[in-house]
Amino acid sequence: MKMTKMNIRTLLLGLMLTGGLGFVSAQTTQTDSTAGTANTTAATTASTAQASNPTIEALKKQIEANPKDAEALAKLAGAYQEASDWTNAIDTWKKISVLLPDWAPSYYSQAYAYQNAKDDVNARLAYEKYIATVKPEEVEQNKKNLAYAYFYVAFSEQQTDPAKAKEHIAKSLQYDPTNQDAIKLSQALNS
Repeated sequence: MKMTKMNIRTLLLGLMLTGGLGFVSAQTTQTDSTAGTANTTAATTASTAQASNPTIEALKKQIEANPKDAEALAKLAGAYQEASDWTNAIDTWKKISVLLPDWAPSYYSQAYAYQNAKDDVNARLAYEKYIATVKPEEVEQNKKNLAYAYFYVAFSEQQTDPAKAKEHIAKSLQYDPTNQDAIKLSQALNS
């Protein structure tokens, strides 16, 4: 199963170009049992590396001066993600969600961080919140992320609620009919 990884540079460039917080790009990454071990190791080393990460330290100082600086918080969350510090990334994305509760990309990014932290329950909840928060006028620019969010929810529901999983996978394929993982899940659910 392919998962998504945020292109932080694209996010930050978009934030700077738009003068605000208005988009996020699709994320891609892969997971398997060795990736889980690697992420655990990376998270452990991320905490120690964070102390010597000048970008993170500078952003933390900037946020201390202005705790409501959503752009600086987004940059900090991205820096934590680049350092594979999923706990701090999640906490920072949550702060952004409190400041900007209608900004869907913060929920998508939370879900991504939860997923990398191997917290599937909260990842699913965050993807569901992302789906619910995307405004109709934002659907076109968020199709890939919506497709993945619906796929993830369908994948997590396939055993417990197959009817709901079928609904979600159909939505996923509506947004991205070329996603091979979604096609396979759809075939499995409908066979």
